[in-house]
Amino acid sequence: MTTVLSVPQWQGSGSRRAPRLMAGARRTAELVPGDAVVTVPVLEADGAMRAGVRALDVLLENLRLTRDALAGIDDVVLIAGGDCGVELAPVAAARARHGDRLTLLWIDAHPDVSTPQTLPSGSFHGMVLRTLLGEGPAALTPEEPLAPQQVILAGVRSFELGQREYIEEAGIRSYAADELARALDDLSGPVYVHVDLDVLDPTEFASTCYPEPDGVPLERLIDVVSRVGDVVGASLTEHAPSDGAEDAGDAEVIRRLGTALRR
Repeated sequence: MTTVLSVPQWQGSGSRRAPRLMAGARRTAELVPGDAVVTVPVLEADGAMRAGVRALDVLLENLRLTRDALAGIDDVVLIAGGDCGVELAPVAAARARHGDRLTLLWIDAHPDVSTPQTLPSGSFHGMVLRTLLGEGPAALTPEEPLAPQQVILAGVRSFELGQREYIEEAGIRSYAADELARALDDLSGPVYVHVDLDVLDPTEFASTCYPEPDGVPLERLIDVVSRVGDVVGASLTEHAPSDGAEDAGDAEVIRRLGTALRR
């Protein structure tokens, strides 16, 4: 059984398109296959910059609301985001359940390993993975952080200040867009699969806040995620559709990726 959990949070993103992530999360939840759909009643207003993080007060409340929603679900959960900050609660829950055996496969054009000290914009979705590793804003850092050896980065091709150095020093396995399939070579144990849609080449899917050139072709991404075994949780994040009618091509991309993640 799979429950689709819609988390229409936008405040973690610094893009002017960020509010479109609310509509994107809801559309994603409608398109991906699941046995039930639950929507987290996240706050819609912006928040204040605190401790170097934009909208920290809102992010904290949204995190509490997401934890509460997860507590009432016994199924495998597929997260429909929202900015990448929606991953804090579900990944932490998977870590608590599966311990050191858990592997987090982070498929994203960006590694999201900045800190409030290295990211002047304060946009939390650029700090999410670093926070899950125990080095983020204190108020958002999980009690049981991941270890670097539990993380595999895939499809990454755009870096902020200091990110490359951190990944290398921490010993995190990282694979570029053109070597995505190599991410499966060392994959083992229970796996949580994070997919930021900006990992895709923008010629095939551009409805994101930060599209990056030279991305992963859709067919390659579908092939890779469909071959991941023992998936204990997954996500599709950062869908920022344009105003107006739904794009049929975008809808088909999300539908196919959602189906692949459930295999």
